[in-house]
Amino acid sequence: MLELLQDPAAWASLLTLTVMEIVLGIDNVIFISVLVSRLDAASAKRARQIGLALALVFRIALLSILTVLIGLTAPVFSLFGEAFSWRDLILLAGGLFLLVKGTHEIHKGIEGGHEEEGGKASTAFAGVIVQIILIDLVFSVDSIVTAIGMAQHIEVMVAAVIISMIAMYLASGPIAGFVQRHPTTKMLALAFLLLIGVALIADGIGFHIPRGYIYFAMAFSAGVEVINILAAARRKRLKG
Repeated sequence: MLELLQDPAAWASLLTLTVMEIVLGIDNVIFISVLVSRLDAASAKRARQIGLALALVFRIALLSILTVLIGLTAPVFSLFGEAFSWRDLILLAGGLFLLVKGTHEIHKGIEGGHEEEGGKASTAFAGVIVQIILIDLVFSVDSIVTAIGMAQHIEVMVAAVIISMIAMYLASGPIAGFVQRHPTTKMLALAFLLLIGVALIADGIGFHIPRGYIYFAMAFSAGVEVINILAAARRKRLKG
């Protein structure tokens, strides 16, 4: 352990991997922010804490069983000449889940839906937690497979995961609050989920879409939305 602290290569690996983990965690934060937007402030905060805590537990647990995880990338069966591993199947299932969830939420936003009241509030909270757990599993596998490919020491991987999860927790509150204050951004976030779902499915079938393209599209769209919000706020001030 002391040797790692004195190894410049280990520090460089930690910095690079931490940045990568934070970038990969953006998808997770967006998903959690959309899910908790229907809950009251106290429940939303608790759901974010539980969701990100579970994400940390999943990532560390997966790191502790590296031999099993490495086996996830081994082919399980072939279909139409394409080999599929357990990792591919998990990414496919996660991508389909995001497509279904995003489409359902968009439909609910357009057509309207019944809000949970009274005794249904606890059921809604539990449903949010279950959905966070499911998608955490998907993002955990993708994140840890990336970590294994970028670092050689498990101590470096664990440290990078912990630092990135702290950064994600600090960012999740402001992002969720922004989505809550500006309802139009929720539709944009749901569109991001559809985009991420397509990317996961593409990865699952062996067609990798460079994440730089996806994040650039997301950043550009978010920038346009911010301009719209600022313009709307200015019009409102002028009318007032």
